[in-house]
Amino acid sequence: MNQQLSLVTLGVEDLKVSRRFYSHGLGWTPLLDLDEIVFYQVGKGLALALFPLADLGADTGHVATAGTPFTLAQNLDSPAAVDMVVQRARAAGATVLKEPQRAAFGGYHGYFADPDGHRWEVCHNPGWSVADDGTVTLTAVEAADAGD
Repeated sequence: MNQQLSLVTLGVEDLKVSRRFYSHGLGWTPLLDLDEIVFYQVGKGLALALFPLADLGADTGHVATAGTPFTLAQNLDSPAAVDMVVQRARAAGATVLKEPQRAAFGGYHGYFADPDGHRWEVCHNPGWSVADDGTVTLTAVEAADAGD
């Protein structure tokens, strides 16, 4: 199996509510928007899908439950961008789990949960960079280097 991820599918209780949250609330543009599923391009070769929880359970053959035991994350260009995204998510109905603040890793971050409890970290990590070919480089960041 290749070391790659192509699609993340989130099981959602109410597809209309989740579509409204991501498309209108966060301002995301669907890649494909069907009655039964919505796809968003979220990176090079990476998409996020919203799929009704009951349908996800039926598709996998196992009961699917709401919420996630993991966190999705988005790295942004600045602490100000983190503040803006968390405010936009809050206005769209997200539950802010952690207000934006300095992070132990030296950057700046906050957390929110979408209407189904899927947790998102929005952060500025100056040690994170992505090359034109999509390769991620991570370097340690000293707290003093985290600047605004």
